[in-house]
Amino acid sequence: MNFEFIHTKQRSQMIDITRAVARYVDANRVETGMVVVYVPHTTAGVTINENADPDVVHDLLSSLARTFPERAGYRHVEGNSDSHIKSSLIAPSLIVIAEGGRLKLGTWQAIYFAEFDGPRNRQCWVKMIAAQR
Repeated sequence: MNFEFIHTKQRSQMIDITRAVARYVDANRVETGMVVVYVPHTTAGVTINENADPDVVHDLLSSLARTFPERAGYRHVEGNSDSHIKSSLIAPSLIVIAEGGRLKLGTWQAIYFAEFDGPRNRQCWVKMIAAQR
């Protein structure tokens, strides 16, 4: 298992971690299998989205902020209830197929770490599951 340490700089931000995950796949020399990316936090997550146009990430974050504002009378008193909701919707994990020793992502796809309660020091765990021969 690989542990990626991510240092976020803003309360809400998306960080492209595709290269870090691809390096892990390459280093493990697994030709075919599944790559599990998991975030062990309740106010962050991972997702796959477009990487060609940065406005897509901006639109996603601003839409989540409008839909789930930071202060909206939530019952959870720590002040980060919106972060818990956003991370639940984005999800704490994802699976990507690996084939030929490479991630099988679409042309415009990237893997993003989604921070909703930063800035913080975070972890992202990556595990490769090799296919049976």
